Amino acid sequence: MKRLPAILTAALLGLLFAPSTGMPADMAPFHVSNRSPLVQIFGLPAAGDARVLPEGQRELALALDLANHFIDVSARREQLVLDGETVRLSLAGRMGIGARTEIGFELPWIRQGGGFLDGFIESYHRTFGFPQGGRDKAPGGRILFQYQRNGVNRVYVGRSGSGIGDVRLGGGVQLIADGGENPRALALRASLKLPTGNSGDLHGSGSTDLALWLAASRGWKAGGGHWGLFGGAGVMGMTDGDVLPDQQKNAVALGSLGAGWQPLAWLTLKVQLDGHTAFYRDSDLAELGSASVQAVLGGTLHVSERTALDIGVAEDLAVKTAPDVVFHFALRHRF
Repeated sequence: MKRLPAILTAALLGLLFAPSTGMPADMAPFHVSNRSPLVQIFGLPAAGDARVLPEGQRELALALDLANHFIDVSARREQLVLDGETVRLSLAGRMGIGARTEIGFELPWIRQGGGFLDGFIESYHRTFGFPQGGRDKAPGGRILFQYQRNGVNRVYVGRSGSGIGDVRLGGGVQLIADGGENPRALALRASLKLPTGNSGDLHGSGSTDLALWLAASRGWKAGGGHWGLFGGAGVMGMTDGDVLPDQQKNAVALGSLGAGWQPLAWLTLKVQLDGHTAFYRDSDLAELGSASVQAVLGGTLHVSERTALDIGVAEDLAVKTAPDVVFHFALRHRF
């Protein structure tokens, strides 16, 4: 896992300089990142489109993530329980303000509660013979996000609640943008997260976070439709926050790598890997002290030339470092 940022950076460069023969304009990454209750409080950005919007063009996106969590682990002096569901609804917008520049924002609303997916997931695991990991022995519909250290609660959320999350401001500068039948793109993107959410309810971190990353795309046209690769890699710095301040790191590396296939004008199928280094130190629990990788499978329905609907399902590849499952929906419209 420690080599993850270097591997993703090398793959990103490969996207730019590999030969290709054409790619559709709208093969963008899923607008999703790690929705673990102790990670999503920070400003970890989604990979982002490798193309900034032309001057005067605008895009609005309404994204819904439904994440189900179950972790109950302990190691020496630590115990961590994450049991519940998170709904994250966000309104994001961006606008081209010059030939190669755009600005944007994201306003999230977060609800955490017992949810309704526990029974479905237990049945799914039972049907296919997957281990329950203690899920079937926990109280149904429970909401409990708890981290104890030396017997003292350092994090505790034991009731349902909702509220505004941490607001983000963003921008991008186009570095490379080839058009025609052989398009490739590279953009430098930035995101500034402000501490507007309640950190006591895990709606925010209490920190101000600045992320910088490169987003790239490459593609070609072959028998059976359009094919494309996309990805990004960068870093994020954070001020000291309110959640586990003595264990929180002040910098993490992040990366994403994905591929898409558009067999029909109205359909694009996509797979994406998202990863980041650990947000916390001084922990024997992999859920806090290890790097995370998740996979997102799904696609895009192109409702019209200007409107698209993303549908995806995210699973934790580095087990327990991200939610068991996240259902992702994002409706995007350009005007």
